[in-house]
Amino acid sequence: MMIAVLAPYYLWIKAFHIIAMIAWMAGQFYLPRLFVYHCQAKVGSEESERFKVMERKLQRMIINPAMVCTAIFGILLALIPGIVDFHSVWWPVKIISVLLLFGFHGACSRWRKRFFKDQNKHSEKFYRYMNEIPTILMIIIVIMVVVKPF
Repeated sequence: MMIAVLAPYYLWIKAFHIIAMIAWMAGQFYLPRLFVYHCQAKVGSEESERFKVMERKLQRMIINPAMVCTAIFGILLALIPGIVDFHSVWWPVKIISVLLLFGFHGACSRWRKRFFKDQNKHSEKFYRYMNEIPTILMIIIVIMVVVKPF
């Protein structure tokens, strides 16, 4: 279903989608980095408790709202006639990458809750590797949308 009434607002919707995506990605880059440092803090220490507050606020006040706004504006963009060629290969590659990013977001939420309960099961090295996932997905997403290679 296409909604032609959105067409005059295309640039505004696109701008807000990009702004929200930047905020979401900034949080997705920073939260796993906080987990790396949180691993280095002794359980129950003042430092560990400070990381819990930082992680919770980052996720609830920045990452979650930015993710929702990114999704809303992205859906609105896709509903504007002529913006997306749904028969192109780049489109499903982009959508799969976005869904993987949503999955990563969910994983970060679970990891944050485990830290909050002092039940972290992963090493500092694990979070260092996980910190690379949003970067890789962002690169794929941006190339699919801007270059549309296939």
